[in-house]
Amino acid sequence: METSKRYDFRKHPCFNPEAKGKYGRVHLPVAPKCNIQCNFCDRKYDCVNESRPGVTSTLLSPEQAGVYMDRVLEKEPRITVAGIAGPGDPFANGRETIATMRIIRRNHPKTLLCVSSNGMGISPYIKDLVDINVSHVTITVCAVDPEIGKKIYAWVSDGNVIYRGLDGAKLLLSRQILAIKKLKEHGIMVKVNCIVIPGINDHHIDEVAKKMRELGVDLLNAMAMFPNVNTLFGNIEQPGKKMMEKIRSSAERYLPQMRHCTRCRADAVGLLDDDRTAEFRSCIRSCSTLKPMLAAERHYVAVATEEGVLINQHLGEARIFHIWEKDGETFRKIEERKGPAAQGGIKRWHQLAKILGDCRAVLVSGIGKTPYDILAKAGVTPIEAVGFIEEGLRIVYENRETSALRGRRIACADATCTGSGGGCG
Repeated sequence: METSKRYDFRKHPCFNPEAKGKYGRVHLPVAPKCNIQCNFCDRKYDCVNESRPGVTSTLLSPEQAGVYMDRVLEKEPRITVAGIAGPGDPFANGRETIATMRIIRRNHPKTLLCVSSNGMGISPYIKDLVDINVSHVTITVCAVDPEIGKKIYAWVSDGNVIYRGLDGAKLLLSRQILAIKKLKEHGIMVKVNCIVIPGINDHHIDEVAKKMRELGVDLLNAMAMFPNVNTLFGNIEQPGKKMMEKIRSSAERYLPQMRHCTRCRADAVGLLDDDRTAEFRSCIRSCSTLKPMLAAERHYVAVATEEGVLINQHLGEARIFHIWEKDGETFRKIEERKGPAAQGGIKRWHQLAKILGDCRAVLVSGIGKTPYDILAKAGVTPIEAVGFIEEGLRIVYENRETSALRGRRIACADATCTGSGGGCG
């Protein structure tokens, strides 16, 4: 795999214990939502006192995370890894996660990229992870027997459908297995975190290790559960050091063990042996208040198109937006993003402004006044155009007059359109 030739994996302190005193990591808290509820988890978004997964002192947008990364590296050049580990799940916040990874890869091409997920929603994004050269992924697998899993997970969300009990545990496990298989097919290093919960799954860790070895996992991190008083498992005592060493020694018959985990926060920064999260708290909070980027600082342009060649869709009829970037003297389509559902009223356009938040412009064949105003205020300039996508992109990136791109304007009312499709409502 090309990635293995370009990056020194020895500089990832979580995957290489010899690196933990030399190289560091920064966690970028851009993922607040989660698609499962574990009975031991209590996520907090403005917490400064606790040091555990699922907590952060603030949240960042992808653009804010990019600025924060720049500032962190100025003060702590030993950082070699940028990761996303919550405070929810990165792929319950897929757009934000991928946008953040793209920004870091573009601005810091030598940095190792890493994500930590429950595995439920990662599979549709694996191609993006490969394209961005994300080299390390952690999947948390607490059980490979759904009868045990149903005791650990209160619910599992698949889109708008909630699954509970055995059905939820079966669905989650199937997604985790599929994700690990796909990640290994692409040569990505995979670590599995397994939370050890006394009386629930502490007898089951060997079975997890066996199954993960079958799937080609590289490393197993058996983690002692951190009791959170506001959760169903809040009264279960934390596993002791002797119990954890016995479990790890047994599981080590099947997979190498991580024994130096510090159970990092979602906004952790520094070396594992020299954590500087508290020192950077004012920095991250300052970055969280930054206003959206100016258009010239946004690297992408969105296009509403039916077949990927022409600009030929009205904004209200577009369900998918093609995202392009300038690549030297040419242009490259990097992804397709799903827009918000139709018939959402004004809320739809505020959602679209967030989805296209890293784009300087959106090329459409027509647009109504209400979505135009909302997008423009968010810094995403709507441009009415007809013709070839590449022609439109060239004019936008060269900051030329865009009026030449316009065809016959489709009449629109303030919140609805009379075009041929769903309109702007």
